[in-house]
Amino acid sequence: ARSEPARFSRRVLLRATVAQCAELSAQRESRPSMWFFVAGFVAAVAVATADAKACEGEDLASDAPLRIGVKHRIAEADCPRKSAPGDKLKMHYTGTLYSDCSKFDSSRDRDTPFEFTLGQGMVIKGWDDGLRGMCAGEVRKLTIASDLGYGDAGSPDRIPGGATLVFEVELLEIADGDFAGDNKKKKKKKKRKGRKQQKVEM
Repeated sequence: ARSEPARFSRRVLLRATVAQCAELSAQRESRPSMWFFVAGFVAAVAVATADAKACEGEDLASDAPLRIGVKHRIAEADCPRKSAPGDKLKMHYTGTLYSDCSKFDSSRDRDTPFEFTLGQGMVIKGWDDGLRGMCAGEVRKLTIASDLGYGDAGSPDRIPGGATLVFEVELLEIADGDFAGDNKKKKKKKKRKGRKQQKVEM
């Protein structure tokens, strides 16, 4: 028969082994959540670092790609129409310089929405590209490098040459633009012409 001390040592060892196994199992189960936490933390640091570059006296490279951020999204069910080239848009906007975050223009300050036809070169290219596919009520943040903005010349007294621009834009209304009708007529003419050519070939 085994002595009482030996039995006691065996029970202690068994309990320690069970406890260690339970701890390892818990660690395995918590690893996914731990990795999610680490990934989230890294992403937050990256975003904070990117944001820190703004307002620090430097612009993005002139050929930097257009950045489009959605600050207020509209559900698909509440968006019967999205902006497209040829549409007349009514918008509110606030423009700031990326380098020092100073405001250079705002339709809200004038309490007068800005209207233009999308995709017709009536605004800077960053707007023509960055405002497509919007819903009425949607709010976007556009970060526009100088190649898609005012270039090396800038806009005297307000925007220096080579400036990166940041616009917060809200689409208020979408309507058929003057150019939309012209585009439809051209398409119809092309279709008719194509039909005549098909008849001749047959």
